[in-house]
Amino acid sequence: SSAKFRRGYDTNVLKPLLSFLRSTSSPFVVNPYPFFGYSIETLDFALFRPNPGLFDQHTKLLYTNMLDAQLDSVYSAMDRLGFSDVEIVIGEIGWPSEGDIDQIGVDVATAAEFNKNLVTRVNSGTGTPLMPNRTFETYIFALFNENLKSGPTSERNFGIFRSDLSPIYDIGIFRPTFRSSNPENNPVSPEKRWCVTKAGAET
Repeated sequence: SSAKFRRGYDTNVLKPLLSFLRSTSSPFVVNPYPFFGYSIETLDFALFRPNPGLFDQHTKLLYTNMLDAQLDSVYSAMDRLGFSDVEIVIGEIGWPSEGDIDQIGVDVATAAEFNKNLVTRVNSGTGTPLMPNRTFETYIFALFNENLKSGPTSERNFGIFRSDLSPIYDIGIFRPTFRSSNPENNPVSPEKRWCVTKAGAET
C-alpha cells in the first residue's frame, strides 16, 4: 500500500500516460512476475499455494499470494497520482519450465502448477485486497519457448509449447487433440488453418 512510482518518472512520464489512458478509456498494461520476486522462502506465496500470507500494517489487509501484492502495489502507485479509476491489464506473466542448476522451483511441474493456479485465480472474480471483486484480463507468457534468447536458461523456457507445436504441459485449456506430446498425434483440420505457406515459396 506504500508503493509509488519512481520520483521524476511519476509526474513526467506516468501521470501524462495515465491521463491519456483515462481520456481514451484504455487500460494500464503491466507485467507482474512473481517468478522474478520469489525466493525459496516465498515459493509457496508465489505459486498460490497455502501459506501464512503477508500482513499489510497500513491497510490491515492480508495477502496470500505475490500476484495480488504486485497488482495492489501498482494500484497504490496509481492512486497516489489520482488514477485509481484506470483499469489494469496483465500484459505478460508466466513461469519457466526449465532453468539453471542453481534455480529452485524451475521445472515443468512447477510451471504447470503456477499457470493452472494463475488461470483459476484471475477467473475467480475475487480480485485483490485493494481491488476486490474484479477480473483482470491476463496474457500468459509465453506461447512458445525461445531457443535463441540470451540470458539464463529460464529466459528461453517460458513457453507452454515447443517449436514443433507439441505441448510441454497442459494447464487445462487445451482441446483433447492437443494433449499429446507427439506432434504427429495432433492433426490440424484443414478448415482450422490460420497460417499457410505461400505456394512456391522457399522454405
